[in-house]
Amino acid sequence: MLDYAKKINVFPSRTEAGTAAGKAIEKHILKLQERQEVVRIIFAAAPSQDAMLEYLAQSRSIRWDKIIALHMDEYIGLPQGAQQHFSKYLEDHLFSKVGLKERFLINPHTDLDEELDRYSKLVNEGPIDMVCAGIGENGHIAFNDPPVAHFDDPETVKIVTLDEGCRQQQVNDGCFANLDQVPEKALTLTIPALMRGEKLFCIVLGAKKSEAVKNSLLGPITTECPASILATHANCEYYFDEDAYQGVVKVSS
Repeated sequence: MLDYAKKINVFPSRTEAGTAAGKAIEKHILKLQERQEVVRIIFAAAPSQDAMLEYLAQSRSIRWDKIIALHMDEYIGLPQGAQQHFSKYLEDHLFSKVGLKERFLINPHTDLDEELDRYSKLVNEGPIDMVCAGIGENGHIAFNDPPVAHFDDPETVKIVTLDEGCRQQQVNDGCFANLDQVPEKALTLTIPALMRGEKLFCIVLGAKKSEAVKNSLLGPITTECPASILATHANCEYYFDEDAYQGVVKVSS
């Protein structure tokens, strides 16, 4: 078992966990901005990120005009302008509220081969200073579900078919009314692309994530739980609410 003592932060509520993550992310951004001109950050888009993004959106300390923002995945097949697009979520929760230097958004409404090439080049044109991530109910990170996750993936961005557990989570999160509405395919950054981040902040909330959290922290490093690979990253911090962490507590007690 790996030593997580300095990496795990657990809070009574979703809001407290998200706000604490936001404060830590703000602090790290400010530290980076003392020594470099531009900070490049990859953001996840999910309800688990709400409180963290709300805190960041209110920050007056961060020099947002020195930040380049990217995101990690996007549905294929939704109508243009659909509320469920992850780019729309990030625009509404953060990007439109701060004066970013640049935002690089995945476009699923164009030739997909060209988009894979375009977005891969944007991700790879500079270092990834930070990744703000979550863990799915099935243990995925971004849309790297167990059937399509590869720890040595040669691609930077790829097209994936979403497994049913992943699609059901989108219903559980209230993003779609039923499973039939959830797209079956998506574009996602691969696991090696995300693991390139110099610093990772992982925010995971809710009882439905507790099994995935337990497997990520206590189980073997395996693509059956893709998020288990985060344990091998030297600079990954976790922010949980008590509901998400309860599976670990039961094993440890």
